[in-house]
Amino acid sequence: MNAPERLDPLVTKTCYLDGSDPEKKREEIRRYYHQTFSLYERLFDCLASDDAYYTKATPLRHPLIFYYGHTAVFFINKLHVAKLIPERLDPRIESMLAIGVDEMSWDDLDDAHYDWPTPAEVLDYRNKTRDIVDDLISSVPITLPIGWDDPLWIVMMGIEHERIHLETSSVLMRQLPLSLVKPSPLFKDCNDYGEAPTNVLLPVSGRRIEQGCSRRDTLYRWDNEYGYLETPVANFNASKYLTSNGEFLAFVEDDGYTTRDYWDDEGWGWLQHSKARHPSFWVKTETGYRYRTIASEIDMPWNWPVDVNALEAAAFCRWKSAKTGKNVRLPTEAEWFCLREEIPSDQPNWKSAPGNINLEHGASACPVDRFGTVTKRGEEFFDIIGNVWQWTQTPIDGLPGFEVHEVYDDFSTPTFDGQHNLIKGGSYFSTGNSALKDSRYAFRRHFFQHAGFRYIEGEEPIITTSNPYETDEQVSQYIE
Repeated sequence: MNAPERLDPLVTKTCYLDGSDPEKKREEIRRYYHQTFSLYERLFDCLASDDAYYTKATPLRHPLIFYYGHTAVFFINKLHVAKLIPERLDPRIESMLAIGVDEMSWDDLDDAHYDWPTPAEVLDYRNKTRDIVDDLISSVPITLPIGWDDPLWIVMMGIEHERIHLETSSVLMRQLPLSLVKPSPLFKDCNDYGEAPTNVLLPVSGRRIEQGCSRRDTLYRWDNEYGYLETPVANFNASKYLTSNGEFLAFVEDDGYTTRDYWDDEGWGWLQHSKARHPSFWVKTETGYRYRTIASEIDMPWNWPVDVNALEAAAFCRWKSAKTGKNVRLPTEAEWFCLREEIPSDQPNWKSAPGNINLEHGASACPVDRFGTVTKRGEEFFDIIGNVWQWTQTPIDGLPGFEVHEVYDDFSTPTFDGQHNLIKGGSYFSTGNSALKDSRYAFRRHFFQHAGFRYIEGEEPIITTSNPYETDEQVSQYIE
C-alpha cells in the first residue's frame, strides 16, 4: 500500500473536486479515503467484545458485524459495477454484507438467521479493500474538475457512503446494552451540562428559497441534491433553541405519551407497539432519568437537545399548540433554509465549525445555548446547524431535474414514497457530505438518529408528495 494504514482520522471535511493540479488533487482524495476508512474502524473500537458485533441494537436492523464490513463491500461492488476493477474479492462476504435494511414499519422485524463472518475475517477483507482502492486512486486517469462520470467520482461515492454509516453505526452503538460498549479517547462526551434555558419564539422573515445544485458544483453530491426548486416562504416564528431535554420533560410529565389527541394515526400505532413513555435515550431510574450517550450513561443533561423520532416531535408540537393556543409545528425544508442562510459559509471553508458538527467539538450533544448566530434582523438563534439533526415535516422527493446515478441508482428513489421525512442541519457526528448545507437525508418517521427538532409557529404549508420513481413492487432493502 502506498500510504500509511493509519493517518489522523479526525479530518472530516469533504474535498473540493476542482483545482489546477491533478496530481495534488489525487493525493488529497487518497488521504481523505484513508482517513475515512481509519475513522470508521476506530469507531468500532467502542465495542467491548466480539459479542457486541453480533447483538442487534434493535430488532429492525442488522447487527454491527454487517455494518463493519458493509462499507468495504460497497467500495468493491460499486467499483466492479463501474468496471474499474475486474473482479470482486469474496463472494460469500459480498453477498452477505451488501444490502442493508430499510424497515417498512416499526414492526417489520428482520428475523432472518445469518452465518455472519468473524470480526477478524471482516478486518482482513477491509485491509484488502483498502489496498485495492488505494492502488486504484493512484492509477486511474484524472482530469479536473472531477465529475460524476469520472472514476474518482465512484471513489468519492464510497467515501461519503462510509461517512453516512460512520454516523448511523454510532447510533446503533448508542442503542446497545451499556455492557457491550466502552468509551473511546477519540470519541469524547461533552462534560458541560445543567439546567435547560427557557425557550422562546422569535420572528423569521419569509423569502423565496432556491434549492438545488448543478453539475457544475465542485463538491461530491448525492443524486437528490441536484436539480432546482424555488419555494416561497411566509414569515414565521421559530424557537430560539432546539427543544432541550428539560423542555421536553414537561410533555412527558403531562401524560404526553399516553394522550391520544397529541398523536396522529401513524404515531399512535408506533406508540402502541413500542410502549414508549419517554425518549429512547433517556434511562428511567427510581429518582428520575439519566441519559445514554454512545458509550456511557450520565446524569441527565437537561440543557442538551432531546433525541426523538419525527412522530414524537410532531406529538410535542400538538401538545404545545394545545397549551399555547398557537399553531406550533415542525418546519418545512424550505423554512429550515430561511435560518440556514444566516450562516454564509459551508463546511469545506470553515476554519472552525460554527456549531457542534463535524466531530470538531466532541462526540455527543452539548448545551443548546452554546452556538448562537445573530440574524440580519438582530435575533439570535442557536444550533442552526449541528448538535442534533432537525426533523422537518417535508417528505423527501427529487428536485425538478432529478436524475439517478447509474452506478447507485437506488440511493434515493426508494425513499420517494411519502414515508421518509427530511432531517436537516447535521449532528455532532455528521462529517463529509452530511455536514454540507445542501445535503438531503431522510429517514422513516419512527427512525432514531442523533436527531431532535426546532419547533415553529406559522401558517400550515402545503405539503405535496409525488413519487414518479417508485415501482409497484415496494423496495424494502436499499440502503447500500
